[in-house]
Amino acid sequence: MSTFTDAEVDYLSSQPLGRLATVGPDGRPHVTPVGVFYDPETRTIVIGGHAGSDMAASKKFRDARRHPDVAFVVDDLASIDPWTPRFIEIRGRAETHTDGGEEVGERIGAGFPFDPAWIRIRPRRIVAMGIEGGAFELAARDVA
Repeated sequence: MSTFTDAEVDYLSSQPLGRLATVGPDGRPHVTPVGVFYDPETRTIVIGGHAGSDMAASKKFRDARRHPDVAFVVDDLASIDPWTPRFIEIRGRAETHTDGGEEVGERIGAGFPFDPAWIRIRPRRIVAMGIEGGAFELAARDVA
């Protein structure tokens, strides 16, 4: 069985933007919008910066390297009438890589060239609403 359900993979693959939550060295939270890419080969989430962005120098990268427990959220509104929010929250462990991003971006079809540095999130817990079932139907499970 995959880490994500088929419906969750479809949802993640349809959404271009998510939010990565990290914890800084001072213990304060930090949230930043990032592109979201599902990697079917590893069944993980990949975050890569555009080539030349110096991803390794970013706060999100430094925070994830120091404290790899992260949360990642993708959300949208399926409809506003009736109000139908949906989301997936992924709590997991970040792996920071300082090289190889170019190849990973190409392999997953990112649509833009990746910077060498990149982040992989290995899910531990998945919380979703409105993805598998009806509106406001919540599902949560541990996956690692």
